[in-house]
Amino acid sequence: MNILIIGSKGFIGNHALNYFKQKNDTVYGCDVVTDYVDENYFQIDVTNSDYQIIFEKNKFDVCINCSGAASVPLSLEFPLKDFYLNTLNVFKILDAIRLHQPNCKFINLSSAAVYGNPERLPIEETFVSKPLSPYGIHKMQAEQVCNEFNHFYNLKTCSVRIFSCYGNGLKKQLLWDLYHKFQSNKTIELFGTGNETRDFIHVQDVVTALDLIIQNCTFENDIINLANAEEYKISYIAQLFSSFLNPNAEVTFNNITKLGDPLNWKADISKLEKLGYSKSISIENGVEDYIKWVQKLK
Repeated sequence: MNILIIGSKGFIGNHALNYFKQKNDTVYGCDVVTDYVDENYFQIDVTNSDYQIIFEKNKFDVCINCSGAASVPLSLEFPLKDFYLNTLNVFKILDAIRLHQPNCKFINLSSAAVYGNPERLPIEETFVSKPLSPYGIHKMQAEQVCNEFNHFYNLKTCSVRIFSCYGNGLKKQLLWDLYHKFQSNKTIELFGTGNETRDFIHVQDVVTALDLIIQNCTFENDIINLANAEEYKISYIAQLFSSFLNPNAEVTFNNITKLGDPLNWKADISKLEKLGYSKSISIENGVEDYIKWVQKLK
């Protein structure tokens, strides 16, 4: 297969690029980062992305869009930029596919942020979207764009709602912050109560799931949760870091909920399991491996 990965220099995109290369697929990367080494790499302008020539001059069986912003706080501060990267960019990609390669399968990386605070758990794909931030709204709008191009132009689309993805290479969010706080403080203060929960999935399991979707999904504007149907308290994740780094550290919570943050997440992954998915990395092993990776950065 010829696979184009847009956002190939990002966290998930880079893992996807390496995964499909190891499968001996012909893989092309695309990002805003300057790179003159790999001939299968397309650089785009961050201020005015244009995918027309890429799809006009090259043939792809699958396009995976891993690009976009991934920060709730920044979406609150810079909503226009977030809209451009997470919604308008998806429209531009699909319009180029429509004009030049209408048989190319398109996978858009969406987010569990579209759900907001669900009324019950586990969260099914059929739940009404109630995002709590511009980021979640723009991800929801990108899914609507996928529906538009599938419905009116018969393009093959699929949106995957990724829950709390983590793993080696991620230099932000909870695990990154926890590591550095445990390095510099004897008392660790975190937002919330500690009872907030997330459904964590390792990035290696995410790219494996993407492969299963390519092989088995109908691409009729499918919506699929990417998670492990497991609910872990933030306090438990902090305890894991404490056990690996500093068992004597005191972890406290300030009872402040950050704007845009949901309270509890646990996904229903029945759709994903029907495609053949099963977890390969436990949260305990994943966190330990992540800590070892960060330690090697020094």
